[in-house]
Amino acid sequence: MEPGTYWWCSCGQSSHQPFCDGSHQGTKRAPVKMVIEEEQTVAWCLCKHSKNPPLCDGSHANLQT
Repeated sequence: MEPGTYWWCSCGQSSHQPFCDGSHQGTKRAPVKMVIEEEQTVAWCLCKHSKNPPLCDGSHANLQT
């Protein structure tokens, strides 16, 4: 990811996953702000079950399909 401010979607409704597009409006969920200072590889959580949002912590491995 390039340096910058990113808003991670916590509701799962965004059509621009993993980033917020405002779809959370009207829900109790809010996007999570992440500031990246220097270019780096980021493992964004896509399952929305991470205990370390917005980053993946492997929680998806324990989800039942």
